[in-house]
This record gives sequence, structure tokens and C-alpha cells, in this order.
Amino acid sequence: MTDRLPHEKGFHVSWDQLHRDARALAWRLDGVGPEGEAGERGGGWRAVVAITRGGMAPAMIVARELDIRIVDTISVKSYEHQSQAEARVLKSPDVELMGDGKGVLIVDDLVDSGRTLEVVRAAFPKAHFATVYAKPKGRPQVDTYVTEVSQDTWIFFPWDMGLQYVPPYRGTD
Repeated sequence: MTDRLPHEKGFHVSWDQLHRDARALAWRLDGVGPEGEAGERGGGWRAVVAITRGGMAPAMIVARELDIRIVDTISVKSYEHQSQAEARVLKSPDVELMGDGKGVLIVDDLVDSGRTLEVVRAAFPKAHFATVYAKPKGRPQVDTYVTEVSQDTWIFFPWDMGLQYVPPYRGTD
């Protein structure tokens, strides 16, 4: 038996918090991209590629904040429910767009073990990898992130949650 309540190693992220954190990621990425053409905005980023599914909301916010109009996805499956499995690519981004990844910003919600980003980095070694949240094991795979959480923390993202009444821990209403 544990002395811990069920929520104590959980980090609950609301839509508002995710939006704030994704904007903070965009601010860190502003001006970090490779040199762009004259008049190009967004720090020279050619495109944003979201790692689906978790990276889609942060990538959209980053693309909006940095005025990056080309957005694509790469689908990598590395979880079966809440258990990690072997990472494998289910859908790749446009080959002509990607090249070796130079000038491309790849965005995900979280780096946990780093397996997903290892697979993507192997395919696009010159891309810039950014996540909103990072755990220590996966941290070396990320170029830019906003918040680090402990390895044993489970992040509950808003798309995984529903609002419902929760009875008080002690007593009644």
C-alpha cells in the first residue's frame, strides 16, 4: 500500500495551461530558427511538423505565434494505453518538405523516454526538436522545451480528461 493519494504523482494540464505553455515554447523558439530569406518571419523556420497526436495542439499554437504557414504531421505510435511500446512511424511528413530536416521545427507535447524522438531524429537529423514538457530520460533528445517534470510523473493532458464531479476525500458536502 502507498501513502500517496492517486493524484500526487500526476500533473494535470488544463487547456488554458497547455495554451500558455505552448505560447511560452513559441517565445523560446522565436528567432532561433536558421536564417530565413529576406522578410521571412518565424525565425527562418520553413515548416512545423507535429508529432501526432499529442503534438498537434502545441504545434498549431507555435505555428500561429511564429506565423509559420506550412504545417505537417508525423504519426509515431509508442504507447498502448498508458504502457510504452516500440516506437514506429505510421505516417511520414511530405518528403520534399522535410529533406534532412534543416529549417523544420518538430513539435510534441512531451518527451518521456525519448524513443519517439529518437525515431524521428534518425529520419530528420537536422530538424529542431521542441516539446512543451520533458522528462529526464528523454531530455537529451530535445533542443527546446518549457517545463521539466520528474520521470515518475504521469501528465494528464486535457484531451485525455473529462470534467466530472469528484467527491471530497473526507466528509460529505
